[in-house]
Amino acid sequence: MDTSKSYVRDGRIQQKPRGNYFLFSFLFGLALAFVIFVPFMIVDGGRFLFYGDFNVQQVPFYRIAHDAIRSGNIGWNHLTDLGVNFIGSYSFYLLGSPFFWLTIPFPGEWLQYLMGPLFILKFGCASLSGYIYLHRYAKNPNTALLASLLYAFSGYSIYNIFFNHFHEAIIVFPLLLAALDEYMYTKRRGIFALMVAAACIVNYYFFVGMVTFTVIYFFVRLLSGSWHITVKDFLLLALEAVLGLGIACILLVPSVLCIIQNYRVSNPISGWSALLYDRNQRYIHILQCLFFPPDLPARPNFTPDSESKWASLGAWLPMFSMAGVIGWMQLKRRHWLKKMLCVLLFMAFIPGLNALFQLMNASYYARWFYMLTLMMAAATMMALENPRVDWRRSLKWTTLITLAMTLVIGLMPTLTKTDGEITDVTFGLEKYPTRFWTYAAIALLSLALVGFVLAFYNRGSRPFYRAASVCLSITIVLYSVFFIALGKTQSDYTYDHIIPYALNGGADVAIDDLRDDNVRTDFYESLDNSAMFWEVQSIQAFHSIVPGSLMEFYDSIGVQRDVASRPDTTHYGLRGLTSVKYLFDDDHDTEYFAGEDYADPAMPGWMYYGNTNGFDIWENEHYIPMGFTYDSYVTEKDYENTSESYRELLMLKGIVLTDKQVSKWGDMLSPLDTSELSYTKETYKTDCENRAKLTCDTFEYTNTGFNATITASRDVPVFFSIPYENGWSAYVNGEKVDIEKVNVGFMAIRVNAGTNVKIEFKYRTPGLFLGMAITVVCVLLFALYMVLMRTIFKEVPVPLARHNMVLRPLSHYAKKHGAHFENSGIIHVKPRSQTDRALEKKEGFDNDD
Repeated sequence: MDTSKSYVRDGRIQQKPRGNYFLFSFLFGLALAFVIFVPFMIVDGGRFLFYGDFNVQQVPFYRIAHDAIRSGNIGWNHLTDLGVNFIGSYSFYLLGSPFFWLTIPFPGEWLQYLMGPLFILKFGCASLSGYIYLHRYAKNPNTALLASLLYAFSGYSIYNIFFNHFHEAIIVFPLLLAALDEYMYTKRRGIFALMVAAACIVNYYFFVGMVTFTVIYFFVRLLSGSWHITVKDFLLLALEAVLGLGIACILLVPSVLCIIQNYRVSNPISGWSALLYDRNQRYIHILQCLFFPPDLPARPNFTPDSESKWASLGAWLPMFSMAGVIGWMQLKRRHWLKKMLCVLLFMAFIPGLNALFQLMNASYYARWFYMLTLMMAAATMMALENPRVDWRRSLKWTTLITLAMTLVIGLMPTLTKTDGEITDVTFGLEKYPTRFWTYAAIALLSLALVGFVLAFYNRGSRPFYRAASVCLSITIVLYSVFFIALGKTQSDYTYDHIIPYALNGGADVAIDDLRDDNVRTDFYESLDNSAMFWEVQSIQAFHSIVPGSLMEFYDSIGVQRDVASRPDTTHYGLRGLTSVKYLFDDDHDTEYFAGEDYADPAMPGWMYYGNTNGFDIWENEHYIPMGFTYDSYVTEKDYENTSESYRELLMLKGIVLTDKQVSKWGDMLSPLDTSELSYTKETYKTDCENRAKLTCDTFEYTNTGFNATITASRDVPVFFSIPYENGWSAYVNGEKVDIEKVNVGFMAIRVNAGTNVKIEFKYRTPGLFLGMAITVVCVLLFALYMVLMRTIFKEVPVPLARHNMVLRPLSHYAKKHGAHFENSGIIHVKPRSQTDRALEKKEGFDNDD
């Protein structure tokens, strides 16, 4: 290395950058993403559409949240399922994303055209953040640039195009580590606290994994001797972590209070499940994702029975695969990164350790693998800069492993026996052969490209970096385009339904009261979240985070409610209970709601309305407006003794109350004898008619809840099929009244007899004001902390003029290495002796690493 073009940073000799590599890394990533996404955007008329969750969650969620914020309705969102806590339900998906907030100035109609540009921007930012972390450990900025592209366009990143909101975590994670490094190397205060806050705000789920990783990273480096820290500095670092967490509480507290109601979080891993995966194919899947481009989500190919759909199993580094990692690991020396990689790979294969990245939840996910890919990219970068790495050997090992997996999975015979005799022999364990051999070809051809690039290999040489950059760029573009194109083939709805009928917002549906607040809809065997595209209320919803009371209700009537509400037509009583008036049946499939001749509706009481906007429309003759009343009650005990298949029908006969509520409301209701009740389609019609006799005269949602009016000649309970939550408060004619949780998960209040009685429900997001208070306090404490650090303790980093980089005092290196430096701020270091190298290695600053 030419020392005339070098400087020392954190004890390492690094090459002076020519130009702004921070900007260059961003623009390089941006350009590659532009080439990848723009062709698909052109085909889709300026939009970027993929398949599965991206189409039916990310796109409509952005529109729902965008319009809610622009209208100031950030409390209760009635357009999601039967109603949800807006902040608690959408903070996981997008509320903490700065990219989402970039859309707020634009009209809602533009959202479908902004998804592609936002993705391009995200990949550019991921490349930049990767470079910010990696360049500290690179001797040549070009090597760090290559590594940042490996990270930004890794198999994990491309796989999770399917999950648009995962990329925020990919971007912020390197910044969190870079902030920790800055603290440890230069004692620069405050940055770590801000990055902790940013990581937590962006996504609380991924923040859990980042905390786990950062703790491991900290102690591995500490125990490896590459870091040293005093007790005072350790306590100050812990204080910054706490302050950062506190700053994020404005979003964290309401999110936590919402998510703890979800049944999925109370599923801890234990027993043998914490030691061994119950699916042996999963071990192969984990290994495969390191050496091959990623499978499509929901379409596992190499290991079709690994039960790892949507698990985000992707870690392939474009072109280089595991060659650089294996080369780095083969070095016979100690280094913190080798230990870190060993720990992470070991954790990936042990279920209980893997679960540490998601609070020990038993559901299998590998959604922390972006952290692993960053370490793998760092290892590849260091391998390229270390003359002792035997690239020929590492490339040979990588090729042999890749080829072995290809041949074993692609050609393994499977015997079919009938009555003990072999009747058929098939070859290959994969599910989609053509796709499998394409993946294998990409992986093997990439390794051939590595061999080609290494022909130019000479550390620091321009021909090598040019060849590597060109070949890596080609690999990234081709494999990414193939992945996206393959995914788009899985969505036959894009051009014949989503674009013409979903993204038009239902503009052609001419139903006057479709968007009335007291009207809900049902979508039969249709695209998930169809109602969200139109921004109308519906009982069908594909959304993971909903009120616990809603999940409790569905569980009580035998409807599975995990990631979606999809009650089938056997639960026809549910439609009357939840004020469903219209049903939309997609006319592009063969799943007919009433048969091909429209003569036999799957539920009673539905009348054909017409066809428009790609749907056959049906109207519910047994519709009950929102806010209806009861004459009778059923105790919870009698309810639980009733068959699940009849329970929603029972709720139309009498309101389900606890014993305490019976004593409170018994004066205006009569008890029902459940042993004498009949549950037929005829009695269902009668019960709906009885409930519709006395309902609210008006009902409308507001930015703070909803309002209604009712006229009643006697005292009545008024029932609203809106999920119960602690944030609700109710007022009748201006006086506060108690809200009762009835019918398992919904709300009702007592209304005394009167004309035009005014009912007002107000909603305040639970934990929002507490979170805001904690955030304000922690921001003030953080400001005080920064003042103290710069005044009382007077601990300020020593800057180097060049690029505002923070270094150890220059005298430290002048004394140790006989350095001299010029006015430019560049340190010139004399060639190191063996004694110098031994001293650096002892201190953890060996330049070869």
